[in-house]
Amino acid sequence: MRSHDGAASGGTPNIRARDDQLPLSYTVDAAQGPVRLRYFALPEQLNAYFGSFYVFSETADHYSDVTRADVPQLRFMLDGSGHYHFHDGTTAPTPEICLLGPTLGATRFELNSPGRVVGISLLPAGWIALHGGDASGLTDRVQDMGHQPGYRELLERLRAAEDAEAMAALCWDFLAERLVALPESTWRLLEAVDGWLMGEGSPRIETLADLTDLSPRQLARLTNKYYGCPPKLLARKYRALRCSARIALDHESWQALCEDGRFYDQSHFIREIKHFIGLTPHQLQTEPTAVAQLTLLRRSLGGDVAVINRFS
Repeated sequence: MRSHDGAASGGTPNIRARDDQLPLSYTVDAAQGPVRLRYFALPEQLNAYFGSFYVFSETADHYSDVTRADVPQLRFMLDGSGHYHFHDGTTAPTPEICLLGPTLGATRFELNSPGRVVGISLLPAGWIALHGGDASGLTDRVQDMGHQPGYRELLERLRAAEDAEAMAALCWDFLAERLVALPESTWRLLEAVDGWLMGEGSPRIETLADLTDLSPRQLARLTNKYYGCPPKLLARKYRALRCSARIALDHESWQALCEDGRFYDQSHFIREIKHFIGLTPHQLQTEPTAVAQLTLLRRSLGGDVAVINRFS
C-alpha cells in the first residue's frame, strides 16, 4: 500500500494528510468539525471487482455535504443515521446496510449525529457479484441489504472490530466469497468501456462503437446494465469527473478545460460541473467542501486502485 500526502496530491485547501501517521488517511477541517477518511487498497484478487475500501467519520451533531456522481457504493453505518437527497429531488433514508446505486448527479447527504461509515466502491464486475441486476434499475436510489444473507452478521462484526485494519480484513473475506466468474466477452466489454472513458477528454460514442463492434442500441443496453446509464450520459459524467480533478488537484484553468473538452461555451461547462459535482468550477478552485476534497484524493491512490475508480 502506498502513502501519499496532501502536497503531493495537489495541495487542496484544509487537508491534513496522514492523520496520526496512518497511510492513506486524511483529515479535513469542515465548519461542523473535522471529517476523516481513510482509504485501503484492495487485495489483488478483488481489484477487478471493487475500486476502494474506506472508513469515513465525522463528529458533528448534524453534518451535511455533497458527493459527486459516482459508481455504486456498499456502505455499512457503524454509527449514525441520515438521508440522501438525489439530484432528481428524491429523498431516501440511509439503511444501516446500504447499497447505493450509480449516481448520475451530485447527491447531498445528511447525518443526524456523529457518524462512522465503512464503504466499498463497486466496479461493474463488483455490481454483478453483489447485486446481479440491471444497474440502471437502482440509479440514484438505495437498497437495504440488511436482509441479504451474511450482511447483518458482517455489520455486527465491523462494529466490534478493534481497528480499521481488522475491518478491512473482514470485508476482504466477505467480498471474496461473493465473486462470480464472468465470461471473457464481458471482461473485454468492460475493459473497452473503461478505456474509452479514461482515454478521451470528451469520449465520443463513435469511438466506443468502433472499439466494441457493437451497435448504438447494443451499447446502450449493456452500459445501462453494467454502468447505470447509456453511453452519452456516461461520457458526460466522466468528462465532468475528470475536469473536476484537474481543476481542484492540478489547478488547471477551468476556462482552458472548457475549450479542450468540447463544451458549447462556459455556461455549459459550469452547468455540467455543477450538475455532476455539486460545485461550480470556481468553488472547486477556491472553496471545495470537505467531502469533495476527500473524494478527489482518491485519485492520489494511483496504481493501488483501478484506473476508472480514481476519478469516481
